[in-house]
Amino acid sequence: MDGAVASVVLFAALLHAAWNALVKAGPDKYLTTVLVACGAGLVSLPLLPFAAAPHADSWPWLIASACCQVIYYRLLAAAYQHGDMNLAYPLMRGTAPLLVALASVPLLGERLHWRQDVAIMLICGGVLTLTILRGASVGAETAANRRARRRATIYALLNAAVIAAYTMIDGIGARRSGAPAGYAMWLFVLTAVMLLLCSTSRWRELPAYSRTHARVTLLGGLGTLSSYGLALWAMTSAPVAAVAALRETSILFAAAIAALFLRERLAPGRILALTLIACGAIVMRLG
Repeated sequence: MDGAVASVVLFAALLHAAWNALVKAGPDKYLTTVLVACGAGLVSLPLLPFAAAPHADSWPWLIASACCQVIYYRLLAAAYQHGDMNLAYPLMRGTAPLLVALASVPLLGERLHWRQDVAIMLICGGVLTLTILRGASVGAETAANRRARRRATIYALLNAAVIAAYTMIDGIGARRSGAPAGYAMWLFVLTAVMLLLCSTSRWRELPAYSRTHARVTLLGGLGTLSSYGLALWAMTSAPVAAVAALRETSILFAAAIAALFLRERLAPGRILALTLIACGAIVMRLG
């Protein structure tokens, strides 16, 4: 992979971790995710006339992916509401490629390469390490903290399944669209509309919250759109597997951001777990 392309992919990974940190830092995690999703939709909307329209065959997949994205944002907010970013993020992003690989065996009839077997062991080792560390800290935690951490873990793992689902859906939909850029923009617009329609109970709070956190709408929207767009561009200039693997460095960026800016404690054991999950995700992509 060319050095310039690799730099772009690393920057995209950093952007993905950064907009997740905005959600974690927000006082209301759910409304913050709504602002981020709407920001990406608002940035995409005026660009639609300049992008090729997706082929009609891709629209069922596009709508299905948007539905998954709505669930993704809701679970993301719930995971960050109850747990640290350096717990939820690696579980969500690292476990997803593992689930994609495992699901491809019965669904697509694919066979796992030996590298993917190694990746499975690395990811499972990292997740198990996080679980053991959680269990070892039980004595130092209150009952409320234990419940919150357990909920964060459950929400994160559920979201990993959703990420795996929309990854497979978009893999098919983007190919059928004949216009990946247009497909991505429509996906952001549809997701924003559907998330708003699913948030009617919070509509009264949203105007005031959006005025107070207007910067989140802009930065979060640009962050998620740029992260996806840069990765999409990189995949036209370098092998898809290599780009996807390098993107998994976002797990390590997220850990650094959580420690430096969110003041989350990053013990040596958790660093080991995050590294195992990140390495496993990278090897899985390369496999």
